Amino acid sequence: MRPLVPEVRSPTLRRRELGVRLRGMRLDHGLTVEQVAEQMLCSPSKVSRMETGQRGATPRDVRDLCRIYGLTDSAEVQRLMGLAREGKQQTWWQPYDLDFATYVDLEQAAGKMSYYHTTVVPGLLQTVDYAKAMYEVAHLPWGYTPERRGQLIDVRLRRQEVLTRDPLPSLVAVLDEAVLHRVVGGPEVMRGQLRRLFEASVMPNVTLQVIPFGTGAHPAMDNIFTILDFADVVPSVVYVEGLMGWLYLEREPEVSRYKQVFEHLCGIALPPQETIELITEMSARYEGASSRP
Repeated sequence: MRPLVPEVRSPTLRRRELGVRLRGMRLDHGLTVEQVAEQMLCSPSKVSRMETGQRGATPRDVRDLCRIYGLTDSAEVQRLMGLAREGKQQTWWQPYDLDFATYVDLEQAAGKMSYYHTTVVPGLLQTVDYAKAMYEVAHLPWGYTPERRGQLIDVRLRRQEVLTRDPLPSLVAVLDEAVLHRVVGGPEVMRGQLRRLFEASVMPNVTLQVIPFGTGAHPAMDNIFTILDFADVVPSVVYVEGLMGWLYLEREPEVSRYKQVFEHLCGIALPPQETIELITEMSARYEGASSRP
């Protein structure tokens, strides 16, 4: 097993945690956003953005809000001000100017990640060669420059360190069988990728399942999504990705619906041991294909 790496402090998660705490205190005191904004001498939208984590509150904002809400516990005030400071810290991925920086931020802090993918291997489980093959065709016809592809591959490899983070997060990945059949980068690349899936499947914090073709139709056939669960008071997030962009779903009914669907997918997928057997079988096919003249 790889040595554990230190936990990454996620600025986005700190802002979200702080926002939940601030909103809870406001509601406990029966105040509206407008009433708080009036006392803060700011716009209601600023208060709303601080409560949703979209805008990082400053330590001074937190101090003033604690005064409004009558919080006199100095240790708790200092803790909340600390969250405000952490919400503005720099992270290793920020210099890469990623379109999906918010997702990386949340991923690095998640206690549990639940994946459902229909056509490609999830990024956290990809090999370098598989990732290279994916980025060579990404965003055609304009594509990425070789330099940018190298940067994105570096980010992907760095992201994978989360699987050996201390404390270990849980990853449950449900893949459609099509993922094993789609030849990304050629038979040799696929053989290496399936070997990587096998290695991941025996990690203590990773569960891998495949939905076989014979299962037929199911409620998530035209979707790919990730459910991110966090510790403490921070609510779960569903990340839905598509060709034209991505969505972050946070409302409880939406998150609950995706969790119900994911539980169903786990129920109809092959159990982990049978999944390993299928991956081994497919790897042997690529072995034969790569040895042909």
